[in-house]
Amino acid sequence: MITCGDGRYRVWLKTRKIGKDRLYILGGGETPHIGSMVVKKPGKDVRSMILEDHKDHLVMEPIAEKASDKYGITAVVVGGIHIEDATEEEIEIIVKNCKELMKCI
Repeated sequence: MITCGDGRYRVWLKTRKIGKDRLYILGGGETPHIGSMVVKKPGKDVRSMILEDHKDHLVMEPIAEKASDKYGITAVVVGGIHIEDATEEEIEIIVKNCKELMKCI
């Protein structure tokens, strides 16, 4: 598991190999949850399933794309990050921390 940030801005990413493919579980904030699922197959467009009005797919799609392109595998990212009544500034911090996680893929 890799992490970035502190306190309510901490995000984490777990990786599991399934054959040659990879499953990534992304969580963080005050209440990790499952808000979205993203799939990226080599040479195909990313596909997202978004539950209710969650926006987690916005940080998951780049993770799936990077992993799929880098390793030539099917990458699935599932999870969610939640901070109650997050401000725009707090959302920017979370997005920045997720981008830092991507450097470890």
